[in-house]
Amino acid sequence: MPTQHPMETLKEALLLEQRGRAFYQKMAEHSRIASVSEFFKTMAEEETRHIRILNEQFKAVAKQKQYDAPNLEKNGHSSVANAVLSNTLKSQIRAASFEAAAIAAAMHMEEMTVNLYAERARNAKDPNEKAFYRWLTEWEHTHLSFLVKLEQEIREAVWNDRQFWPF
Repeated sequence: MPTQHPMETLKEALLLEQRGRAFYQKMAEHSRIASVSEFFKTMAEEETRHIRILNEQFKAVAKQKQYDAPNLEKNGHSSVANAVLSNTLKSQIRAASFEAAAIAAAMHMEEMTVNLYAERARNAKDPNEKAFYRWLTEWEHTHLSFLVKLEQEIREAVWNDRQFWPF
């Protein structure tokens, strides 16, 4: 991917985060299972935080022509996995195939976002910009790792339930 102007990367990042939030909100509204709905609401809230932080950086770059890296520490990464991972959630998502499919779609969205941020971190010349995108990459990677683990556990549980072992 060719190196983009910082404002273009921020616009693309905002669009990805807005799409993610819309997806998670729709899933939260659609699910009839309280814990699954709460999971997707939590993910939508995470995307809202990302949008707020990206908007702050967008304003900083537009006004000052530089990223505001010192602002990163106060925002901190949340621990979405600790907040929502439970055996009840896993079993309820396993029982609801639509929600399980949504986890796979969410993984793809998070992976695209991680790749965008990691690429920008690699190519950034400004140390604040590099720090900002590394920070965002780590935060998004926690979401992706959580979703991958959740999907793997759901898949394994389904295999066990259906005795899907070829030996």
